[in-house]
Parts: sequence; structure tokens; C-alpha cells
Amino acid sequence: MPPDVFFYEAFAEEADAIGRLLPPGLRAELTWQTPQEAGHTDPPARVLSIRTQSHIPAAWAGRIDAVLARSTGYDHMLALAREFARPVALGYLPLYCARAVAEQAMLLWTALLRRLSRQIRQFSTFARDGLTGLECKGRCVLVVGVGNIGSQVVRIAQGLEMSALGVDLVRRHECVRYVSIEEGLAQADVIVCAMNLTPANAGYFDYARLSVCRPGAVFVNVARGELSPAADLLRLLQEGRLGGVGLDVYEEEKALAVALRQGAGPAAGHSPAIAATLALAARPDVILTPHNAFNTRESLARKAAQSVESVLHFLKTGAFPNPVPKE
Repeated sequence: MPPDVFFYEAFAEEADAIGRLLPPGLRAELTWQTPQEAGHTDPPARVLSIRTQSHIPAAWAGRIDAVLARSTGYDHMLALAREFARPVALGYLPLYCARAVAEQAMLLWTALLRRLSRQIRQFSTFARDGLTGLECKGRCVLVVGVGNIGSQVVRIAQGLEMSALGVDLVRRHECVRYVSIEEGLAQADVIVCAMNLTPANAGYFDYARLSVCRPGAVFVNVARGELSPAADLLRLLQEGRLGGVGLDVYEEEKALAVALRQGAGPAAGHSPAIAATLALAARPDVILTPHNAFNTRESLARKAAQSVESVLHFLKTGAFPNPVPKE
């Protein structure tokens, strides 16, 4: 008998957390793989759960009832809906990891300001030349996309005695001083991308936009890789316009993740976007993490609980508690 739900992209700690919460009678299977890595030509269950790197074949639309994204972003789910010829219930988890992702953004910008990668590399010689960094206090953070995650970034920055500016179409947080993107880039020492990806804003942080920022500014993206083309970031670093880049998300992330898990190196004939990402990874003024900003014990516990609750709710009612918004 097939399972009631199949969880893709469940890394070890997540699989353990979900497994402990599954009630008796709910048949579930889990794998760390994506459907493409697992080689599945047929859907393994009527209800599927994914993160952000899985590709669900369009031909499965008439053979599955629902897909739950275990993520706060849902742009990949909207793309899925556009591919499906038949309606499929789509859900997501909007609130489980806002603080975790915001703290990862802080981790990246503070590490870049203090040249942490260089410090680690130079331990073997105990040399301190070229390691002089910057303190956070008194510097300016520009948060682009002040939603659940972005508002947490603002609060963390203010706690570090930094000034915080926000750019958003909807100005709903009283703690934020909102500005235009042009005004913000002119003042920012740190730029944090926390905005939702839409068809209209892909490539938002391109070469032209970031080339007007303050020289030496640090750029951090914890939202979606398509918002900041890797080749443009590489050029900005090479020209000295940016002082550092920290990324947790990437262009063509599905293909990049599979290629890296399979051990494909820089000379493996990658697409230009992936090749640029690998070139970024080789630089001492860049820190790349494997789309891991969500991953704390606290957020993992919330995600596991909300995932199981969402699946049970769907099986009982035919709808998710947090359906993906319509375009």
C-alpha cells in the first residue's frame, strides 16, 4: 500500500523530527533526495512535501492531490501551479523560521565585516596583515523586503546599535524608517535582501543597481538567488564596488545543489550562472552557505510540527491551513 504522504528533501535532523511526530495510522515515507535525484517517474504518494529544490513533473498533476512546501517562500509553488494542467492543492509554512533566517543574515554580514574567512585562512601562519575589520555599531543596514524575516533583521540591527532602513511596497512596521531603494543604497554599509521573488523583480540586485551603492558595502541575500545574479555580484567584487558578499540562496539552485552533491567541480561544464557561483565560492571576500538559514533546533521543531499538522489538516479537510496565495 502506498504511503499517505511522501516527504522529499528531508535531511537527517528534519526526518528524525518529523518521524517523532507522525501519529499512528499515518503512512509516511521520507528521503533526503529530490524527485529528480530519487529517479521517480511516478508519484510515490497522493500528497507530497518538498522544500525548494524539488522538481515535480507536470505530468503528475492528475495523479497527486496536494503538495506542501516546507518553506516560507512560495515562488516555486506558483511556478508549479503554472506548469500543472489540473488544479492541485498547494500549501506552505509562512512563519516557522523568520528569526532563524534573520540571525543567519546577521551572521553573514558580521563575518564579512570582520573578514572572518581571511582570519580562518591566516591562522596557520598567525598573520594579521589585511585582517582589520569593521564594527557594526554606528553603521547602516538597508533591508529590502521588510516582511516577517526583514522586520526581524531590522530589530537585530537596531540591537547592535546600527541604523536600519527599509524598502518595501507595504510599509507596515512602525520600527522601520522606510526609504526609496536609491536613498537606501546611498547610505548603506550592509544591504540585506529579504524580499519575495516575483516574475517582476527577478534580477533586482543586478550590476546596474548595486554599482551605485557605497564603495565597500556588503551584500547579503537570504531570500531567493534569482534576485541577485551571481555573475553581476562577481563583477562588482572584482571591480571593488562591493566589499563582500554573503549568500544562502542561489540562481538555478535545483541544478546547483544536485551538481555539488554529486561532486561536480568548477570545470564540469556548468551553466554561466552556476559557474559564476562557483567562482564566488573561491573568493576570500565571499561566504556561501547551503540554503541553511532556516536550520536551527527551534525552527526545525516548529517546521516539523507545522508540516505534520498541515498534512493531517489536508487529509481531514481537503485544504491546507496555509494555502499558497493565488497570483
